[in-house]
Amino acid sequence: MHNETRQADRLANWFSHLWSGLRDYFGSHSRRREEAVTDRAGLKHFLETRASYVAQTSLYGYLRTRAGMIYPQLFDDDAFVGSINIAKWQIWLACLSDLSVYAGGLLTRGSPAMAPKVGTLLQEVVTAILNNTGTPADAGGEFAAFASQVQTRLAGCDWARVTDDEKPFSESPTALIRWAPVVENLKELDEEIVRNSVRFRWQEIRRELRRQLDPEAVLQSVR
Repeated sequence: MHNETRQADRLANWFSHLWSGLRDYFGSHSRRREEAVTDRAGLKHFLETRASYVAQTSLYGYLRTRAGMIYPQLFDDDAFVGSINIAKWQIWLACLSDLSVYAGGLLTRGSPAMAPKVGTLLQEVVTAILNNTGTPADAGGEFAAFASQVQTRLAGCDWARVTDDEKPFSESPTALIRWAPVVENLKELDEEIVRNSVRFRWQEIRRELRRQLDPEAVLQSVR
């Protein structure tokens, strides 16, 4: 009975995290909110919620597919649960990094001369997101170092060379392969499929940002 209760609690926690990401993405009526991104706050909200959505659905979807019917039983394993939590945060960092680079490229495309201000804006927005997040208790000892790598990537980004395709999304597929708590030989077999699945999840996010982003308004707000 104790094990069943613990398993139920952990499954409830898992669903809570997943629902949080889905709720932020879809809104309160099972329908995505199409809100124009016109300023710093709107950009921050978009980056934060969509990174969370892709990170959680990619990780949990892969684990659920790989484990099949035995997936609930895995929540009896303390080490597995700990690995899920670490993976969740590491993949979120990678998703935040990729989406921030892509957003910066869209902002720069219409105004190449604004590239330095775009860089400053993205660094400030991501720093605010990371500061709000802090270092989660279940994120593992490497979270801070990888968060710093996100900021380093943004600081060194050549915004004028960021393309409007899947190329900016290089970190998130790799992070899922690296951090997902799946045995290495299975991850090797799954790698191409897993990478493509993450890239596929980004396609709608890219279309959404193109629709919602008002580069002129955002850049005007930081002038």
